[in-house]
Amino acid sequence: MKIEATSDWAGRVIDGKFPLLRWLGGDQSSAVFLTEVQEKQQQKAAIKLIAADGVEAEARMASWKAAAGLSHPHLMGVLQYGRYQIDGAPMLYVVTEYGDEVLAEILAQRSLSPAEAGEMLDPLLDALAYLHGNGLVHGHLQPSNIMAAGDTLKLSSDHLHLAGEAVKQSSSSIYEAPESRAATSPAADLWALGVTLVEVLTQTAPVWESAAQGDPLLPNSLPQPFARVVQACLRRDPQRRASLDEIRTLLRAPALPAAQEERSKPMLVKQRLAKIGVALLGVLIVLAVFYARMQRSQPVPPAAGQTAAAETRNTQDAALQDAARGGAVVKGAVSEQVLPEVLERAQESIRGSVLVRVRVDVDAGGGVSSASLEEPGKSKYFAKQALQAAQAWRFKPAQVDGQAVRSVWLLRFEFLPTGTEIAPLEVSP
Repeated sequence: MKIEATSDWAGRVIDGKFPLLRWLGGDQSSAVFLTEVQEKQQQKAAIKLIAADGVEAEARMASWKAAAGLSHPHLMGVLQYGRYQIDGAPMLYVVTEYGDEVLAEILAQRSLSPAEAGEMLDPLLDALAYLHGNGLVHGHLQPSNIMAAGDTLKLSSDHLHLAGEAVKQSSSSIYEAPESRAATSPAADLWALGVTLVEVLTQTAPVWESAAQGDPLLPNSLPQPFARVVQACLRRDPQRRASLDEIRTLLRAPALPAAQEERSKPMLVKQRLAKIGVALLGVLIVLAVFYARMQRSQPVPPAAGQTAAAETRNTQDAALQDAARGGAVVKGAVSEQVLPEVLERAQESIRGSVLVRVRVDVDAGGGVSSASLEEPGKSKYFAKQALQAAQAWRFKPAQVDGQAVRSVWLLRFEFLPTGTEIAPLEVSP
């Protein structure tokens, strides 16, 4: 006997322990509900119910048994699994950790920024490396199986396979590698990762000119280094597909590889271009030095959209200087310095250094009343971390004639592969 999974099951209790609290999703053959588990304290969990169909049911139980023995911070933990009957129909159930957010739901509203995609990839690659190291393949890597539990990204683990296992696919999927019909493999997870990465950054899946051959047609908006990661993942021959280590290398590569047409140019042309390039470089260096000197001697006009803010700051600075003029000024000091919280992966990606300068307005009590980016630098991620850190700083107030007054500081953050260096400078009063 087989029945259709339905949201009407809400309110039932599975195996006497797991109440079906709220329908989370599903299809005709499976249903996922919010439930609770009683351990040291009551906690949310997800329970999936599927029809127990012969041989495939045994394979599913074996998969859950393997997943229950795994422990990784970026894998959804399998808490319990078993068999149960609903209205006389045999069912299987698995209880896993609960994900507060699902990537597929976010992508329905917006794409991820390159910085967000980078933050997603690191834990995802760690989880896949752990699975592959244990002889397992995820087999269903896609946005609907990438979740967040609290502040931690996690990959679902309720449908794993042994590497090399032949898997019966009920329907084809764009996330399914061309060779997956024969057997699962770690390389198939990398194909799915490539498809997922395109979808994450563009909200659309990649397309091919031919369903049987060729590389995917990638949108021009796909940023580096993600474009080359996708190309390395979506090779139809699994032997030529990138490994996890190669993907990490591609993500950290400082520059794009030389274009094919550049490699095909005659050597004489290259030599001539090189000479022209050296001459142009010399001219550019001279112009850059001249421009830098001019910049130091002349104020930089505010960018569009920043004029009002700049005028306000100038007015405030002038007021501070007027207050200090004619009075005895005692400069303030930093009393509490807060370092930016930088992900290890982001720190390792730095080539040279990243400079960010933040202006902070300090009130007479020594707290930061406002903070803004004077020089955001070349990375939005590091600019954000610097700005957040600056807002938490504390100062010993400056004084004019013995009275605490407002002050303005410029904090220069230099992000290095080895850490972060900060140079504070009080500019007013």
